Amino acid sequence: MPDPLAHEHDVEGDGAPSVPAREPIAAPPVPDVAGEVRAEGPAGAAVTAAPARTAPDDTGWRRVSPKYVVVEVVGSLIGTAVLVGGLLIVNALFDLTWAVWIAVAVGIAALIGIAFEPRRVRSIGYRLRADDLVFRRGIMFQRQVAVPYGRMQLVDITRGPVARALGLADLRFVTAAAATAVTLPGLPLEDAESLRDELVALAETRRAGL
Repeated sequence: MPDPLAHEHDVEGDGAPSVPAREPIAAPPVPDVAGEVRAEGPAGAAVTAAPARTAPDDTGWRRVSPKYVVVEVVGSLIGTAVLVGGLLIVNALFDLTWAVWIAVAVGIAALIGIAFEPRRVRSIGYRLRADDLVFRRGIMFQRQVAVPYGRMQLVDITRGPVARALGLADLRFVTAAAATAVTLPGLPLEDAESLRDELVALAETRRAGL
């Protein structure tokens, strides 16, 4: 009786040439829930790649530190003192009565402005959106500026003596258009440094994609 195994061997050898087995094709990368890229390897094992940087979620409006009121009040007092002192010196040297009246008017205007400083500081805010940063300030005349991440050329931190004493910093964005240059004042130093690094990374990513 013929051996079945030998028969199968003869058929394979006498027939068409055998086709080599194909390598398993890796499945295309599929992002998982956490945002990481997972791909199926040759053995079916999942390979996790480094997560890609995505656009930030809309953070909503954020306000600056309430301590920034002190910086504004001190700056107003110093400016007023210098101006009033100059007018009084002019009156003492040249006996000009109108200089005294101007000094009084400047002092009253400065006091009114200082009374509104807390409200002005509360009106300052910023918002991180998917494609740009929006900055606003002002009470009666409000200004809003949207700065695209890809247009940011310089992001730096400046600190005056009063702000440094209070642990605050100003974040300045410079773009190709002078009209969109924005200074975000009154941020805690840690928040300013973190926001600077995030904006620099976003700006590099957006410029690379242009």
